[in-house]
Amino acid sequence: MSMATSHTSLSSITIPSSSKFSSSLSPLLALAPPQRTKARRLNVRRTCIRAMVQQAVQGAPAAYAKEMERLSAKESLLLAFKDAGGFEALVSGKTTDMQRIDVNERITGLERLNPTPRPTTSPFLEGRWNFEWFGSGSPGLFAARLIFENFPSSIASLSKMDVFIKDGNANITANMNLLNSIESKVIISTKLSVEGPLRMKEEYVEGTLVSPTIIEDRVPEQLKGALGQAVNAVQQLPVPIRDAVSSGLKVPLSNSIQRLFMISYLDEEILIIRDTSGMPEVLTRLDASPSSLGESIPEYES
Repeated sequence: MSMATSHTSLSSITIPSSSKFSSSLSPLLALAPPQRTKARRLNVRRTCIRAMVQQAVQGAPAAYAKEMERLSAKESLLLAFKDAGGFEALVSGKTTDMQRIDVNERITGLERLNPTPRPTTSPFLEGRWNFEWFGSGSPGLFAARLIFENFPSSIASLSKMDVFIKDGNANITANMNLLNSIESKVIISTKLSVEGPLRMKEEYVEGTLVSPTIIEDRVPEQLKGALGQAVNAVQQLPVPIRDAVSSGLKVPLSNSIQRLFMISYLDEEILIIRDTSGMPEVLTRLDASPSSLGESIPEYES
């Protein structure tokens, strides 16, 4: 019994092909191996670029919408300050509970849109800032309430507070008005140290009671004689003492007071910080931001 052996030639084997398969591979198969590899890389690169372009096109409207939401939240917060009576109403205790909760709600809404992920080392932090809002447990509000609770507004008032931040140091200035005719300042110098991307430590260094300035045309008639005598008495002091009085009374505060706080929001116009109790302080910029100069603050060390 014999068995027949059949041999099929390779040239007679046919590969079923579809239009999609042949159209995608035929250009590559026609190339030499090195050229084929290069072509594959170009195809992968084109695919990646196409995906990036699609992502950018889709992301641009979302980024624009978020930026518009942030600007709207800023404007809403500033209007809430005005509706609450501003700085004077805040420090004199005239703001209502409804106004406070409204402002706090808007503060929280702006904080979630913080555009600065590492505010403690941002150049936006440096400059002069004006205090707009204190929390109920803030040291600034406590000092202001102390003045208003012990003296009528006609005798003593706190007109404004600001802080100047530069090179890891801060000078907090409280401007007071006495008898509507004497202007004085209390300056608290502090040292700031970075403890993380959001957290900082503030150490009080020195307090200075600046020599008051008398606005003569505002002095009440019944006080002009007494103030004139006081000025003459100062002029008769020995020169070293007189110079010390004119330069201000300095009180060392080193190693006595310090606090931790976090920066929950920072941009070129608004700064929001919270202390360990969570109380917010909101400040608005008084001068131009140094960011245009390309300045930066050294990174923190973990």
